This record gives sequence, C-alpha cells and structure tokens, in this order.
Amino acid sequence: MRIWCFDCFTDEEEEGRLKQSAMDNNNNNNNDDVDLDLNQTELGVSEDERWPMCEEMMRAATEEEEEDGTELEQLWSSEIRSHPHLVLQGESSNAAAAAAVGEDCTMEEADHDSYHKRAKVYSGLAESRSASGVSSDAGSSVERTVSFGVASSSRTDVDMFCQNFILNYSRKDGKKDEGDDNGSSESEDFEVHIDLTDDLLHMVFSFLNHIDLCRSAMVCRQWRVASSHEDFWKALNFENMRISIEQFEDMCLRYPNATEVNVYGTPSVNALAMKAATTLRNLEVLTVGKGHISENFFQALGECNMLRSVTVNEAILGNGAQEIHLSHDRLRELKITKCRVMRLSIRCPQLRSLSLKRSNMSQAMLNCPLLQLLDIASCHKLLDAAIRSAAISCPQLESLDVSNCSCVSDETLREIAQACASLHILNASYCPNISLEVDSSVHLPMLTVLKLHSCEGITSASMTWIANSPALEVLELDNCNLLTSVVLHLSRLQSISLVHCRKFTELNLQSVMLSSITISNCPALRRITITSNSLRRLALQKQENLTTLVLQCQSLQEVDLSDCESLSNAVCEIFSDDGGCPILKSLILDNCESLTEVRFSNSSLASLSLVGCRAVTSLELKCPRIEQICLDGCDHLETALFQPVALRSLNLGICPKLSVLNIEAPYMVSLELKGCGVLSEASIICPLLTSLDASFCGQLRDDCLSATTSSCPLIESLVLMSCPSIGSDGLSSLNGLPNLTVLDLSYTFLMNLEPVFKSCIRLKVLKLQACKYLTDSSLEPLYKEGALPALEELDLSYGTLCQTAIDDLLACCTHLTHLSLNGCVNMHDLDWGSTNVQPFDYFGVYSSGETTREPAEAANRLLQNLNCVGCPNIRKVLILPAARFYHLSTLNLSLSVNLKEVDLACSNLVLLNLSNCCSLEVLKLGCPRLASLFLQSCNMDEAGVEAAISRCCSLETLDLRFCSKISSVSMARFRAVCPSLKRVFSSPNLAD
Repeated sequence: MRIWCFDCFTDEEEEGRLKQSAMDNNNNNNNDDVDLDLNQTELGVSEDERWPMCEEMMRAATEEEEEDGTELEQLWSSEIRSHPHLVLQGESSNAAAAAAVGEDCTMEEADHDSYHKRAKVYSGLAESRSASGVSSDAGSSVERTVSFGVASSSRTDVDMFCQNFILNYSRKDGKKDEGDDNGSSESEDFEVHIDLTDDLLHMVFSFLNHIDLCRSAMVCRQWRVASSHEDFWKALNFENMRISIEQFEDMCLRYPNATEVNVYGTPSVNALAMKAATTLRNLEVLTVGKGHISENFFQALGECNMLRSVTVNEAILGNGAQEIHLSHDRLRELKITKCRVMRLSIRCPQLRSLSLKRSNMSQAMLNCPLLQLLDIASCHKLLDAAIRSAAISCPQLESLDVSNCSCVSDETLREIAQACASLHILNASYCPNISLEVDSSVHLPMLTVLKLHSCEGITSASMTWIANSPALEVLELDNCNLLTSVVLHLSRLQSISLVHCRKFTELNLQSVMLSSITISNCPALRRITITSNSLRRLALQKQENLTTLVLQCQSLQEVDLSDCESLSNAVCEIFSDDGGCPILKSLILDNCESLTEVRFSNSSLASLSLVGCRAVTSLELKCPRIEQICLDGCDHLETALFQPVALRSLNLGICPKLSVLNIEAPYMVSLELKGCGVLSEASIICPLLTSLDASFCGQLRDDCLSATTSSCPLIESLVLMSCPSIGSDGLSSLNGLPNLTVLDLSYTFLMNLEPVFKSCIRLKVLKLQACKYLTDSSLEPLYKEGALPALEELDLSYGTLCQTAIDDLLACCTHLTHLSLNGCVNMHDLDWGSTNVQPFDYFGVYSSGETTREPAEAANRLLQNLNCVGCPNIRKVLILPAARFYHLSTLNLSLSVNLKEVDLACSNLVLLNLSNCCSLEVLKLGCPRLASLFLQSCNMDEAGVEAAISRCCSLETLDLRFCSKISSVSMARFRAVCPSLKRVFSSPNLAD
C-alpha cells in the first residue's frame, strides 16, 4: 500500500518549490507514483471538477514517465538547500529532506491531534523503501482510490487537513510491489536508504498530526508505509470536507479499527454517518451535523456495540416533524444541539451525559436511569411539564441546566428537588417564573452550584430556600432586580456574585470558606457585613452609597474601596490592628471624598493609596511595615504624622497646605517637600536619608534645618531653593553633613557664604541662581583661599557679580567642569588667550600687592560645559589655545543679542549654540570635533557660514532656521564645503 500526500501550502515559497518538484517528477522520474499539488484558485475550476482532473493528470503522468532518474536526485538536493539547517551529520540528503517536510508543524496542530501521541513502540512495519519510489511492475493493473479535502477560507487546523490529497495505490492481487524488493531497478544507482529502524520511525510518527503524516508520506516508501499505519488513523476527521461516499467507504475498509469519525459538514452527511455506523465495528466516537439526519441513522446506531459518544449538531432530524427514537445499551454521552425535531425518545441505560441545548423539540422522553448531566438550556418549546418529566425520570442526576427555559416554575424545581437528591449543579438563569418561594422542607442537600442570572422573581424571601442548601459553594445572583438583601450563613460557600442588582441594599455573609466576592453596579448598596477565614481580596469599587462596612476576615490581604464616596472616617477602625483584618497588606481608598481624618495603626499594612481624597486634612500612620503611600490630589492635607513607617521615599510636594510634618522612617532615603509653602514645623528623623528637596518651603527656619541635619547625617543632596527664612545659623549646621555633595541655595537672600565654605568641604555642586544679595567679594574664598576644592559645578545665573569676580573665578578654579552664567548682565567680552594680554592677564587677574591666589601657568582648565545664555552685554568671545580649555565640549551663547564676533579654537568642542544671536557678524571656528552648530535667527551671510564650517571636519548637524540672509541654493555649497554634514535644518522657504 502507498500513500501520497499533496498539500495546498499556505507558505508561498514552499508551495512554489514543491509545485516545481512535482512537475519535474511528472516529466522525468522513472516512477509509477506521481506528486501533485492542485490549487483551486490557480486552476480556475470548481471543487466538483477537481476529482476528474486529478484522475486525468495522474493517468497522463503515469503514461509519460521517463526512465532517466537524475531529476529525482536534484529534487532531494533542492529540498536540502531549502532546509540546510535540518541536515544531520552522517545522514543522507534524503533524510535531510524528510526532516524538512514536517517543519511547519505548530503547537496548535500538535494539541489538536494529541490523541496520536503514545510511548509504545511497534515492530513488524514494512521494510525500508527508497526515496525514488521506482516500481518494476509498472504495467500491472492498479486499483486507485483518492480521498481529499477542499481548502476553505478559514485557516484552521481542520482546513489545513482539508487541503491534503491522499492518493492510495494497492495492487488488486494483494501482492507486494516487486520494485520494492528486487533491487534491480535502474534507480538503485542513486537510491539512498534512510538509516531509521521501523520501530523508531513508528515512535517518531506517533507525535505527528494528520497533516504532517501526509507530508511525511511523500519522502520515501518506508515513510509512506509507516505513516499509513492504522495506529495513527484511529480518528478519521473529515469535518467540512467534500468527500464522496466511495472515498469514505474506502477509508473505512482501509482502517476498519478506527474508533473516532467526524463527518460534520460533509455533503452526504447522513449517508456517511450510516456507512460509519454499519462498517466500523470498533467505532466509539461519532460526530455528525449540518444536514438532514434520517431516522434510520438512529436505528443503525444500535448496531454499534462499542459506541460511547454521539454528537449531532445543527441538523434536521427526520423530516423535522416526526418523533425520533434512539436506543443504545452502551452509549455514555449524547449531544443533540441546535437541531430541529418534534419529539425525542431516548432509551440509553448507560447514558451519563445528555445535552439538548438550543434544540426546538416540544417533548423529550428519557429512559436513562444513570444519567448524571442534563443540559436543556434554551429549549424554548419545552413546556414546564415536559421539563419536569424529563428531569425527574433521572434519579441519579447531578447537573441540570434549564437556563433560558422560560416555562420552568417553582413547582418543577420542587419536584426535581424531591426526585433528584444528588443534584449538585443547577443553572436556572433567565427563568422569569422562578422565585424559590417553595416549601422550606424541600431542599437540595447536595447542591454546590446555583446560578440564577436575571431571574426576575428572585427576592429576599428566596434566601430562605437557598439557606437550606448547606453544601452550596457557588451562588450567582446577577441582574436580579427585585433582590434587596442577602443574608446567608453557609459554612461551605466559596463564591458569590451580585452584579447589576439595582435595589440591593444589604449584604450579610458568614462563611469560613468564602474566597471570592463580586459586587458591582449596585447603586443602592449601603451596608456590607462579611465574616470569612478564606477571603484574601475584596474589591468594592464605585459603591457610591456604601456607608457601613464590617469585616471579620482573618486572611484578607487586599482591599479596594475606590470611589466609595459615602464612606466615613469610621472605616479606619476596621483596618487597624483592633479591627477584623489582622494581616491586611494593601488598602486603596481612592476618591473617597467623605474622608476627612485618616488614622491607621496597623502592623501589617504595606501599601496605602489616598488618591483624590481632597477632603482629608489630617493623616496619621503608625504602620511600621508600610512601604508605599500615594497622596496625589490630597491638596487640603494640613497635618501629616508618620511614626513609624518603613517608607523608602515620600513625595509631599503635592500637599501645598501642609503645615505640620513628623516623619520617623528608619529606611527612608529620599524626601521631597517641594511646594510646601506653609510648612513651619517639621520633625524629620530618617537616619538613612540621602536626598532632601525643600524647594519653596518659605516658612522653613534655621532651627528646623539644624534639627534635620542632626537626625539625618547621611544627606548627600540638599535643595533649599526659595527658602528665604534660612540664614547663616542654618547653613552652619551643614557641618553635620560630611557627605553633602549637592547644595542648591538659589533664589535666597543670602549675603554671606562663609558657613558654606567652612562646612561643606566635599561639595561638588553649588547652585546660586538669582542670589541678588551676594556681593563681588562673596566668592573670594573660592579663588583666593582655595575653598571647596572638590567643587565641579557652579551655577551663578542671574546674579549681580561683576566681570572681574567672574574672571578671577575662571582663572583660579581650574577644577570646575560646569559653569552657568546665564543672564548675568555684568558679563562682558570673553577674551581668553589673546597674544596682546600678559600672562594670566587674559583672565583679568593682575599681579599686584594683593594676596591673590594666581593660577599655575601651565595648568589645564577642566571646564567642559559653559552656559552664557541671555547675557546682553557680551559682544565678543575669543577662546584661543593659549587659554588651555582643552576639555571644553559644550558652549551655549544663545540669546546674547549684542554678540558680534566669535572666534573659537577648541580642540574638543562638540556643541556650539549661537541661536538668536541676531547681531552676529563674524564666526571663526577651529574646532575639528564640532558635531552640532546652531545658528537659528542669526544674520550671518552665506560666505560667513561657509568659511566658519570649512574647518569643522566632524560637523554633522547644522541649524540655519530663520536665517534671512541664507538662501536655499546655499545648502549644496555647505555640504560640499563640509562633507561630513548629515542634517541641515532650514526654514520652510529654504530647501534642504
């Protein structure tokens, strides 16, 4: 027997390659088997025409075979070239090609056919076949049967299988093809055997699905025989395939031991189902549907003694108006869903599961004494009496689904409860006539799951009947609009759902096993009382009228009460140590606008969120394990006490009305108080604090700063910008901060920096922006006495220092790397390194009788970044090599409106910004590493710019936007002068 598979590939490249291979085989190979790949779209034929064309092509290909077999070797070579990574060392080219055939297997396909996977190894398979497939008995009569599927528009696993052609050849006399044994064929010259034993190959193939088995059959005879083994074809899935009765009958004869058959959606579904029922004696699972199913089919099922499961979906049973009888002694599962039938009569003594969902029968007579699961959901034509009769005839019933059966009444449920004492699951959703107001003596002691979605008759009185179900674990009451209260004490209740209950006002639950509560969109809910030892998470968002919450939940760890606008301050007691949540870790109270005073004393709380609680004025936390707190939107907070907390960082800058602050945080490293303008009392005890930002704390005084530096000795960064109340006494306390490296005193009224120079010997960054009360002599200790030897960054922007003080600073403080002089009105020409100035004189430092600390003549400047933005009195900038600014990399002179001349010779300058220097006329650049030049809104002409950039061999970015004297034709000239240019920005009227 031979099985050849032809696949309509989804991968275009592989499809074209295998098509060409099939054409080469048809024309040149000396074989009596031919590979074909028919594509309906490309052939332009209908699905019904494919079979005659396939047979004609097979006949023509067989007649035109040639003896020369060299093209077959080329075919395998092309397979190897297409999948070079699959070639194994020591294996033949045929083995590599074979490995490549199944590379498209996906995990989804493997899961789809997981029933193939087995560990057992079988022996006795057919002997190895050659890759050429040559037959010496080409003239013998051959019986040919073809089974195939048609590709559909949906690319599912089933569709992929439908696209495979299975061509089977078997000799009428039943003898083995002699070409497999004699070895005398001419193809033996290039025949290469795959070194795989039959048992090993069988085990490998057991992990393949049907699609890959068909592909593997094209590799060689050995694989063809191995892939056709009946162990791999126990399940015959022809869902949505166009398969004829003859083809199906041939498959049934070839694999008589098949146990599963699926002919759902086939053209002749009834005939195929009948054939399967009468031919396959070992059939266990049968799936049919999408068509007319005759009554004879159900009668034929009685002859399938091994049948265990039958599924009939979307079918018309009989003529749709007659009674259908089904009798089977061993059937265990039956599904008749979405079917048209008048009446059903089922006698299956071993039946365990029956689903009639969405079928329109008016009556169902059941004789299934062992039935455990009955699903008659959405059977709208079933009357109350029919439902009652069907259910009570099954005394062993454990699961019943009558959802969307509008006729079901309380009387039916009462009789079911009496007859089916073992009922575990009941789904009566969307049954408007159910109220459960029945005799309380009738109950379901074994009921574990009760679903009552959208039951309009359910009220608070219904809870009495529910309370008599001691084993109840899951209760769903969504959209029960007349329900006002739920009071249940059920020891085994684990889950309850109350969604969109518009009149629901009170919930009282007591269950030690309760672990899940879903409450949403219950606008009238006011009171909740919960007692549970298993509940870990409670979410009650947007319960706007909730005022009372009582919890006794020993395992509760997370609570979300977002947008519960009516909660009062009393809720804090619930979540304190004396409340009912001893191991609470996370609490969210966002947008609880009725909270005014929040006080928590909780030894387990780790996270607290009060976002949007705008009415809170006082916050007191005694939570030694709290690590995270969010106070965004608490803009009325006045008093904050954190004693103690485990916070590592805290931002209170969003609380502009904060006036009193006490923090005891042994692990805190960062504290931000920016914007707390009325903060006057602050006790900060954070021994590990390294960063403190008190910007704009206008009421912060010297005594508070002294106390803070004493209790926080590890501070490295201190920002006191716009703290006008800080004076010399407060700055003197900085000597208690030996690690202080960053100090910001911008916008203060300081006149004397002597305490800073004495106390902060390790200071690296000093910011003095807009300190207008500093005199020219305020910085003399820096360049006369060598104060702050570690200083690297100095910001003197918008100050009143004179030119001489600035020049002295530059001359002597050679260790500075960043200097900002933005907006300094006393800044004049920067003439550094000109030859007409005496040594050291180009910095404005003259040797006289004064005790001036002169710089070393050969000292190199470490300055890297110089900012002189918006200095209106700068007219000339001259920096020559003699100035020794070898490290200068960034120079910003933008907005210097009177700047006319710039002459730079800086070997390491990378960025130069001269934007909005509208008076600039002369630009000379000797900067070989300059990469970015900004000249926005400058009045330089084209010649000046061209001359300036001609010596900048590394320039990549040139910004000439809003330069009125530069035309669009100049862009090409600039690129020619400076070939390294990559980006030239110009105004919209200029061309790049």
